[in-house]
Amino acid sequence: TLRPGPSGQPDAHNAANTDEARANRYPDWPALLTLENGDPITSAKQWWQLRRPQIVEIFEREVVGRVPAKVPEPVWSLTATAQGTLAGKPVQGRQFVGRVDNSMAPDIEVNIALSVVLPADAQGPVPLMILFRGGNLQQAVGNEAERRFGPPPGPDAPLADPSPAEQLIAAGWGFAWLNPGSIQADNGAGLRSGIIGLANRGEPRKPDDWGALRAWAWGAARVLDLLEDDPAVDATRTGIEGVSRYGKAALVTMAFEPRFAVGLIGSAGEGGVSPYRRDFGEMVENITGSAEYHWMAGNFLKYGTERSTFGRMDAQDLPVDSHALIALAAPRATFISYGIPERGDALWLDQQGSYMASVAAGEVFELLGVKALGTGEHYQSAVMPAVNHGLLDGRLAWRQHDGGHTDGPNWRYFIPWASQQLGLGVDPEP
Repeated sequence: TLRPGPSGQPDAHNAANTDEARANRYPDWPALLTLENGDPITSAKQWWQLRRPQIVEIFEREVVGRVPAKVPEPVWSLTATAQGTLAGKPVQGRQFVGRVDNSMAPDIEVNIALSVVLPADAQGPVPLMILFRGGNLQQAVGNEAERRFGPPPGPDAPLADPSPAEQLIAAGWGFAWLNPGSIQADNGAGLRSGIIGLANRGEPRKPDDWGALRAWAWGAARVLDLLEDDPAVDATRTGIEGVSRYGKAALVTMAFEPRFAVGLIGSAGEGGVSPYRRDFGEMVENITGSAEYHWMAGNFLKYGTERSTFGRMDAQDLPVDSHALIALAAPRATFISYGIPERGDALWLDQQGSYMASVAAGEVFELLGVKALGTGEHYQSAVMPAVNHGLLDGRLAWRQHDGGHTDGPNWRYFIPWASQQLGLGVDPEP
C-alpha cells in the first residue's frame, strides 16, 4: 500500500510541514563525488567516465525512467507562417506540427505542436529559448494579451515587465513555444496514449519505462533536432525553460540532453530541484499519489510504500536526490528561479531546500572547471540569499524574485546572464 502525501492546505489535519526546525530528518544526502564502491572522484575525467554514468543509470531506473530504444521520430511540417512586432522589432513566426509515425499503433496519434519566432532583421543565426507552454502562432508573434504578466495593475502599481517573448526578441534571441500536452498528457490515464503509449503500442509501462517528465524532455530534444537544421538558429546556443511541473521537465531536459546549452528552471519543487529527503512541503508520497505518479517511472512508486513484499520504503531509500539531477546539467549554464510564498510561490515548493540542493550540486560544476553559486557554503548549513538578490556570477545561478508562481520577474536577469555565459558579450544585471 502507498502512504498518502501531506496536504498543501495549512489548516488540513495532514498539512505539509513548513517548520524549518523539523525539515531535515535526513540531513545526509548521497555523495555526488563518490562511486558506488566508495572510491572518490577527483577529476573531470572520472566524473564523465565513471560517476556521471552511475547517476544517470539510477535516475533512469528508479526516478524518471528510460526512453525506449526505438521511439519513432517526428516528421516536421510547416503549417503556417505569420509576421508581427515584438519589442518594437519585426518578427517572423512559423508554426510546425511534428507527426510521429504511428504505424506500430494506428489508434494512437502524436502531433507535436510548436511555434518558432525569430527576429526578422537578424544578421546571422540567433540564440533561442524553447519554452514549455501552449499558445498559438498569432499569440506568439505579438498578441497584446501576451505582453504582460498577470491581471492589469492597479492605478498606483508599477507596470509589469515585458513578456519573455518581448525580452528575448529585444535582446536578439529567438524563442519557441513547445506544447507539452501535445507530446504526452499530464495525467495517469494518458500513459497508454501520447508518445509513451505509442512507444508501448498502447500497453502498460514496464517499471523502468519513462514518465511524462522524460517524455516532455524527449520532445524538447526533437525540437532541437529540427532547429539544428535551421540556418537562422544558433543551435549551439539553445536553451530550455519551464515553470512548476514544466520546470521539472526543463531540468530533466538539461540532465539528459547535453546539446542544450542553458536552462531556466522555474519553481520546480519536488521531483525537480527540491530534495526528496527534506520533510518540508511536497513529499515523495505526493508524487507517488494518483495525481502525479505519471511524471515518474513506475519504479519510483516504491519509495512511497508503507507495506509491500519488499517492506517499507521512503525518501531515505532513494539512491539519489535532487542535487544529483542538477549536477547532471553541469557544466552548462543552469539558472534556478523561485518566487515568494506571499505572492503565490507556495512553501509547498521548498525554496530553502531547493537552494540547499543548488549549493550541493555546485561541487560538480567546480570539479568541471566552472564557477557555481560561489558562496562557499555547505549545503547542510546553507541559507537562502535575500529575496531579489541574485547569485549570477557563475555557470550555476540562483535568484528568488518577489513575485508568485512564475519565472516572469527573473527573465530580465536571466537573459543577460545567459548571454554572458554563452559568450554573447553581455553583462548580467546585478
